[in-house]
Amino acid sequence: MSTGEHLEDSAEKMSASLPPLKWSKEIFEGLVQNFKFHESWGAVYPEDGQTAAQDPAGYITLFWDYFSEGNFRLPTTKFFLDILNYYKFHISQLNPMGMVRIRHFEFLCRSMHIEPTVVHFRVFYQLHCAQGFYSFAQHPTTKKILLVPPKYFHEWKPKFFYIKARVILMRMFF
Repeated sequence: MSTGEHLEDSAEKMSASLPPLKWSKEIFEGLVQNFKFHESWGAVYPEDGQTAAQDPAGYITLFWDYFSEGNFRLPTTKFFLDILNYYKFHISQLNPMGMVRIRHFEFLCRSMHIEPTVVHFRVFYQLHCAQGFYSFAQHPTTKKILLVPPKYFHEWKPKFFYIKARVILMRMFF
């Protein structure tokens, strides 16, 4: 089996386990406008029936909740890219709670004039994987820094869109 066949099989399995698109094009267009997506980023609303695993060639999948709940912004920060690079997962494999924890940690560091680093982040959080998506769990021996995290992200998997892969300036692998 070639590598390409293996990747296609993995994408098909992932696609089968993900729900199809379930949010309105109007909300997507509001996201693009409110967060000032540059036209060159090529943000695309998926076709009916598509899943988050079916991004077109040259595009990546992002989720609405990254922006609405996780305070994610484009272009990304160096710290965020360092996290993806260190843990070796693709942004589309990140659970919105993981995004919340990364961004919250970065905000705390910057508010205290501390440069956020992966080394500092790892003091407070450890990688956690559930149902094929990555997040971060609080280390049991450290002081809690996210005191009131969101309880639940309601139906976040079907609220996705595609954006040109080159918008995030690093090569990511599944």
